Amino acid sequence: MPPAAMPLPRIRLLATGGTIAGAQTTGRGYRAAALSIQALVAAVPQLATLARLEVEQVAKLGSQDMNETVWRKLAARAQAALDDPAIAGVVITHGTDTMEETGYFLNLIVRSTKPIVLVGAMRPATAMSADGPMNLFNAIAVAATPAAYGRGVLIVANDEIHCAREVAKTNTTQLGTFHSGQRGLAGLVNSGRAHFYASPVRRHTAGSEFILPARAALPRVDLIFAHAGMDRALIDAAVAAGARGLVIAGVGDGNLGAPALAACAAAAKKGVAIVRSSRTGGGVVERNIEIDDDRLGFVVADELNPQKARILLMLGLTQTSDPKALQEFFFDY
Repeated sequence: MPPAAMPLPRIRLLATGGTIAGAQTTGRGYRAAALSIQALVAAVPQLATLARLEVEQVAKLGSQDMNETVWRKLAARAQAALDDPAIAGVVITHGTDTMEETGYFLNLIVRSTKPIVLVGAMRPATAMSADGPMNLFNAIAVAATPAAYGRGVLIVANDEIHCAREVAKTNTTQLGTFHSGQRGLAGLVNSGRAHFYASPVRRHTAGSEFILPARAALPRVDLIFAHAGMDRALIDAAVAAGARGLVIAGVGDGNLGAPALAACAAAAKKGVAIVRSSRTGGGVVERNIEIDDDRLGFVVADELNPQKARILLMLGLTQTSDPKALQEFFFDY
C-alpha cells in the first residue's frame, strides 16, 4: 500500500476587514470590510489544497480605523492560536493603509517562532481583476511552509514576501504598493511556492522583551511632520495634550528648524521623549550630525520610518523614559 499522505497543516485565519473584504458600491467607490472571512475563503476553493483553515472574524473595519483596542485583541487571538501545538501558523487579513504598523506591533508583542503573515489587497473583492484571492492563497502558502518559521511577522502581497519591520506602503492605488527599502524583499511567492532570500536582522517576536500592560493604555505618542517654516505650535499642543513622547518626521536626516527644535528641547527637559525620524522614506537617521542629540536628550529612529518609530516608542515608554535606554531599543529593534 502507498504511504498515507501527510495531513495538511492547520492555519488560524484572523480577519479584520480591509479592502480585501471590500465591496463596490457605485462607480469607483467601495465599502471596506463588507464581506465576511467565510465569504473570502469560499471564493478561493484552492485554499483547501494548502491547509486546514480555522477562521475567526476579529474585527470588521477599514485599516484607517485600526486602533490599540483592536491591536490588543488581535495580538491576544494570534498568541492563543500560536500557543496551540496543533496550529502551524496564523494569517491575518488586514487593510493596506496601516498594515505595516499592525505588522510591526505584532512583531514586537507576539511570542512565537511560528509564522505570522498579514495579507490585504489594493482592489476590493468585487472589483474586476481583484488581487485579494491570489494574495490570500499565497499568504496561506507562506504560513504553511516550515521555511517561514523564525522569520517574525511577514507581509505577503503582489507575489512578494516582506518583513514587517522593513515594509512600507508607497503608492496610493497601485498593486505594487509595498516596498522594503534598503534591506529588500524577504522573498517571493509564486502560485503558492515560497522562495526566501533574507531573514530579519533585528530582534522580533520570540526574542522581543516587550509586554503589553494589562490594563493601562499604551503611553500617548504623537507624530508631527516637519516642513519649511515650521513653528513650535504643534509640538507645544501635543505636549499640552498629554503626549509622553513625540516622533518628529524631520526633513532630511531628521532635522527641524530652530523654533521647532527649541520646542522639542523644552519638551525633553520636561521628560517628554523626543525621537527624530525622517520624512524622506529611506536611509538612517544618525545621532549628533546637525543636532546635538547627546546634549538635548533626543533619540534617533535609526532606520524606522515615523509610523513605526511611534509604535516602538509607545512600547519602550512602558519600560523606561531614559533617552539612553530608549535609544538602545531603536538600535536593537
